[in-house]
Amino acid sequence: MSVNKEKLTEALDKKAIYGEDLNFTSYDDNDTVRIKSTDELSAGGKKKLERVGIELDEAGRSATFVQVDNAAVTVNVKKDTPLVLMNTGDAAKAFPELVEKYWWKAVSPETDKYTAKTALEKETGYFIHVKAGTKISAPLQACVFMGHEDQLQRVHNVIIMEEGSELNIISGCASDPTVENGVHIGISEFFIGKNAKMTFTMIHSWGEKVAVRPRTVAIVDEGGLYMSNYVCLDKVADVQMYPTCRLIGKGATARLNSILVAPEGAHLDIGGKAILEVSGTKAEIITRSISTGGTIINRGLLQGLAEGVRAHLECNGLMLNDKGRIYAIPELDAHTGNSELSHEAAVGRIAPEEIEYLMARGLDEEEAAATIVRGFLNINIEGLPESLEKKITDTLDTFTYNKGM
Repeated sequence: MSVNKEKLTEALDKKAIYGEDLNFTSYDDNDTVRIKSTDELSAGGKKKLERVGIELDEAGRSATFVQVDNAAVTVNVKKDTPLVLMNTGDAAKAFPELVEKYWWKAVSPETDKYTAKTALEKETGYFIHVKAGTKISAPLQACVFMGHEDQLQRVHNVIIMEEGSELNIISGCASDPTVENGVHIGISEFFIGKNAKMTFTMIHSWGEKVAVRPRTVAIVDEGGLYMSNYVCLDKVADVQMYPTCRLIGKGATARLNSILVAPEGAHLDIGGKAILEVSGTKAEIITRSISTGGTIINRGLLQGLAEGVRAHLECNGLMLNDKGRIYAIPELDAHTGNSELSHEAAVGRIAPEEIEYLMARGLDEEEAAATIVRGFLNINIEGLPESLEKKITDTLDTFTYNKGM
């Protein structure tokens, strides 16, 4: 796809719709290949990958993609696995017909300075294509890793799920333990075809001063299902994301689940938007947020444009001390008289009687509070492989009431 460089250059000066803008000149955005394989990562870096669900031995995975900084270092597809996985730049050269049909069709490159920056630079990121009727049983894992200080990382991901196809994707985003500062820009365009099903689970574990700017749009056709699961439990300086799902075919369904924890110093401006464009579409957005001293701005929008659509939005927050802030912004936008849109939003603290109830059954105060917190964060996430579900559960089990106090 050819881009209008003049318009994109102008877009570099566009202010973000919400949240703070970043100064790109403070960061290094070169495409130097600094390592050739994940074997060269530090021991701490490898542990970070494990924490976000990436298995370096690739056991039980259908395919693996790893990008370090702005270069792909691992692109592997298991033998006899019927899917295409490539670096986006290589895919753009190999499939020009797909570029014209899909590249920058879900996300406009002129949306803001982050999309413009990505569109103007060399293509990096992952391209995934699953042909019609193909159902991949083992998960595909895709990792974007920041390995060096002050890195400006650009990613443009394109996923095409043809009619009747199915795929479970584990996306782990992390930085090396030695990396404190950096910027990650992630542009993702997902196309879920008729009766196709895609589960996309993203786990973040960035450095404490890293700023993260994802821009994601998923387009779901008739009878298609898009399930998005987002988990962020570790401290990160600044995340600004508002993924959008467009339901364009009858019976299309979207489910967006998020589990968020904001320690002191973290700023999470995170939301989700579902646009129900035709009758018979359904959407659900559920978020569980905990502040242990950080700020969480939780946005959610359900937009019903047609008759007979149904959607529910739920954003609940738990404050564990008086240092943080949780700001819930649920929005319902019905354009017809026959839309069923609902929302539930609540922010509170652990009730003393709940602690007392558990203590009466043998737990001490800290154990009782930790049990309540884990129960609050627990969202029934469908479609996860057992190994990743265990990792998320184990991570929640290590989270205690005193964290961030």
